[in-house]
Amino acid sequence: SPLSAAAAAAAAGADVLSGASNRSFRPGDFTDLRPLGTGVTGLVLSACDRRTGQRMAIKKLVMRDTVSVKHALREVKITRRLQHENVVRVHEVLAPHGCPMPKDPTQLSALYIVQECMETDLARLLEQGPLPTGHATLLFYQLLRGLKFIHSANVLHRDLKPANIFVNTDQLLLKVGDFGLARIVDPHYSHKGYLSEGLVTKWYCSPHLLLSPNNYTKAIDMWAAGCILAEMLTGNMLFAGAHELEQMQLILDTVPVLRDEDRRELLQNLIKPLSLSLSLSLAVDFLGRILTFNPMDRLTAEAALSHPFLSPYACPEDEPVSSHPFRIEDELEDSLLSEHCLSHSTSTSHWDRSVQVPTDYCLGLIGYK
Repeated sequence: SPLSAAAAAAAAGADVLSGASNRSFRPGDFTDLRPLGTGVTGLVLSACDRRTGQRMAIKKLVMRDTVSVKHALREVKITRRLQHENVVRVHEVLAPHGCPMPKDPTQLSALYIVQECMETDLARLLEQGPLPTGHATLLFYQLLRGLKFIHSANVLHRDLKPANIFVNTDQLLLKVGDFGLARIVDPHYSHKGYLSEGLVTKWYCSPHLLLSPNNYTKAIDMWAAGCILAEMLTGNMLFAGAHELEQMQLILDTVPVLRDEDRRELLQNLIKPLSLSLSLSLAVDFLGRILTFNPMDRLTAEAALSHPFLSPYACPEDEPVSSHPFRIEDELEDSLLSEHCLSHSTSTSHWDRSVQVPTDYCLGLIGYK
């Protein structure tokens, strides 16, 4: 019945936020608010937490309808469980000002995710040109280390791109963030036709996803990772099509469907402007094993970590997997929160992190009066 369905949805939402902070978001608890940008599901600010003195990133998830409630609770559920050195850490989840966390979070107008604030993102770093090979190798190792953990938790990121990869340059520390489009996929069940279409940024979209937009597997994240590695080494986006047809043509021109040796030769030509040292020769071979047309031939994150290209940094005994992976039951909880799931548009707006913006302006952006 409608009543029992609503009760089940409320229970599912409450379970997502079990153990969450009972505090509500109070702007007085934070100083020096600055807008960072907009993620796929909400606005992101940075602010200094008065209690700890640490700068935090605060993401506001607007919950205006059933679909946005479903997406917000899913993002909270995923990010709270993904505790890993190479994943942006969530410190707490807050209700709006003046609203203690209710038993039924589906009644909230918004949620605030308070998470660690990184210095910059990879997109901004790449605006300055290619990275030194050693730096690119170390950062990519950390990306795969995080991705191995994410995939072991049965989560697909679905929107890996430089803007969603965060870096502290002084430590050369990398963390994967923005799980607004992430989904739970239990490998024991088929998900074909179940996941929503048209979400991955097309420049990092694998060919099989262009051909079959709702056929998501962990291989789509690996394709995106390969594109990111090529971009770190060359300073140029690997496949920058103006639309999906051109995107597919660029891929077909570079990644032949049939012969592996042809593909590796073409990939080597992509990096021709750089002197092909041993490490870059290994990079070409590595890319050839990640950027495969057939997703079944593509290296997994775990297999990629053992490739010789990453051997200077590889440490198999310190590449953990999730001890508490998501299961099909977690997906079914999501389905209780709405009857229909619509794709949200992606936004990649950025503000300059060095620019100070009046606090009143930031408070207006997050809807605080």
